[in-house]
Amino acid sequence: MYDINYVDDCVESCYYFIAMQIRKPNLFTRLWNNIRRESQWFRPGLGYKRWLVLVFIGTTLLGVGLALIVLDVYRNAPETWWLPAITTLSLRFLDRPIRVVIFGGIGVILVLIGIWGSNRSLLLPFLPPGKPLIEALNTYHRRDRGPRIVVLGGGHGLASLLRGLKEYSHNITAIVTVSDDGGSSGELRKKVGILPPGDIRNCLAALSNNESLLSQVFQYRFAAGAGLEGHSLGNLFITALSEITGSFEEAVAESGRVLAVYGRVLPSTLSDVRLLADLLDEDGKMTHVSGETYIRETKGAIQRLWLDPASTPAFPPAISAVLSADLIIIGPGSLYTSLLPNLLVKDLAEAVRVSPAMKFFICNVATERGETDHFSCLDHVRSVEKHVGQGIFDLVISNNFYDGDLGQDVEWVQVDRDLLRYTTVYSANLIDPEYPWRHDSKRLAKTAMDLFYERTGPLVD
Repeated sequence: MYDINYVDDCVESCYYFIAMQIRKPNLFTRLWNNIRRESQWFRPGLGYKRWLVLVFIGTTLLGVGLALIVLDVYRNAPETWWLPAITTLSLRFLDRPIRVVIFGGIGVILVLIGIWGSNRSLLLPFLPPGKPLIEALNTYHRRDRGPRIVVLGGGHGLASLLRGLKEYSHNITAIVTVSDDGGSSGELRKKVGILPPGDIRNCLAALSNNESLLSQVFQYRFAAGAGLEGHSLGNLFITALSEITGSFEEAVAESGRVLAVYGRVLPSTLSDVRLLADLLDEDGKMTHVSGETYIRETKGAIQRLWLDPASTPAFPPAISAVLSADLIIIGPGSLYTSLLPNLLVKDLAEAVRVSPAMKFFICNVATERGETDHFSCLDHVRSVEKHVGQGIFDLVISNNFYDGDLGQDVEWVQVDRDLLRYTTVYSANLIDPEYPWRHDSKRLAKTAMDLFYERTGPLVD
């Protein structure tokens, strides 16, 4: 007699085994999934298939040469013990078309496996953890074919935008003002005679392909040390490279290579310029102020802004980038001390005006004390248009989410009805939840690129 409990346990185990086998994908399912995954190598735009075809042609020619040798041995060799073995291995007992399919199929499979394995072995050390090779390759080529984007601005606003834009294109040029005379940049400018590297350093770090550690070191600011307190390591690095290479622009380019930057950061001019302004205080008294730092610190509404010398020539590569751009973005950034100084370089402002590129203006999220108190979005737009001409912007992008603590004497920059009648406006929630007075880099970049592609369509090589 069988133990009924033992039989029930056996039946239950069988059911459990069958259920687990049903839940697991079978061999054919796994094989099909692998084929679908690896077939992505043949998607258009990867720049990979052309080299695969070249490998196939070379392999075919090599196979033809080896086949001629084998045929010569096969036909002319005397009758020996190994001749039947060659006859069997060559599948002579099958029809020739069948043999062609068998040997050709095995050859193609072996070539694909060999190429895939060698590529994976070579590139695996350079891939981000957990990111498949095909995804990394597709991302690289998509960005490499991205639109030519030129961004004019400065400060944290420009760096934040660049940090988001680099996910969409490698063809980014940031044009940065060199009128800064405060902090570490100001000290180096006075004592060494170098152009201020601060804003350029921020942009290089934002565009870096390795923001995890190396760019943090580049941004490191010394808190103590004889002669080092307040200085940024990146500023000192660019200064040292300027001494070694003999030119500021070459130092910036070499710094970009060190940080694995895709794109370029260019000064608006190589001239030693100073920013000047006329300010009107509450008593109606006009004050003349020299220097970006003093303009920020002096109370009063800015009435006039200019560079000394006024006839400052633009950096030629910056003009070339503007004229060949697909998209020009002005802003965000401090309106009078970061953004407008670029446009005070007359050649650069004229290049922006005549460029066939689509032009976007990104308005700041909040006002700045001493610069744009009580400014609306329309006030920002008109201030820029005084230097580049009216009606040049295809679109103004602004924030419409006004929830967060901005601090004392700071207000939201809001869109009013006058602006909606004045130009085309797109508004969305663009703020950084942690720092509501700043833009969120991912939201801002995605909004700008979606609006660009909506108007132009995907770019074709």
